[in-house]
Amino acid sequence: MAAACESFGADPSRVFPALSARRIKLSQSQIFGGINQVNRKLIRTTLAEVKGKAREVPQPRERSNGSSRVQNEGSQQRAAQQAAVQVRKRIPPPNETNAEIFYYKKQIDAHTLMVIVLLDGEEIEGTIEWYDRGALKVNRKSAPNLLVLKRNVKYMYKADERVESTTE
Repeated sequence: MAAACESFGADPSRVFPALSARRIKLSQSQIFGGINQVNRKLIRTTLAEVKGKAREVPQPRERSNGSSRVQNEGSQQRAAQQAAVQVRKRIPPPNETNAEIFYYKKQIDAHTLMVIVLLDGEEIEGTIEWYDRGALKVNRKSAPNLLVLKRNVKYMYKADERVESTTE
């Protein structure tokens, strides 16, 4: 820049006062990539570094309201403890655990005889043929097949686990 100012007849120390204290002389080979090229590396962060930066606690700024330094240090400690608690905060479980799907699939594949108890107390005995989000298709031996809405099911269990009440 200094050379450009001199070529137009201007004094570079007046145009750029910072240059008056120290003049920098660069040759054309240094400017346009001659022998003295600078090796520039691309700096890429790793996922671990990004996660580490997310967990770092930003240091609170000191307030200049005349409060004592002891109070500021105490508030910094409290802020660090609160941030540590926030990091340890539990993530809520997912809405769908796939346990229900696994159970239905297992009973369908094994053709397990099931007892489905409805909200009104009625019991339906049969094997589950298929299911979807809101319904079960139940095959019964001595009666017609049924499509049962899941919202009407109170609970279900395997017919083998049924406890017969005997009167003496």
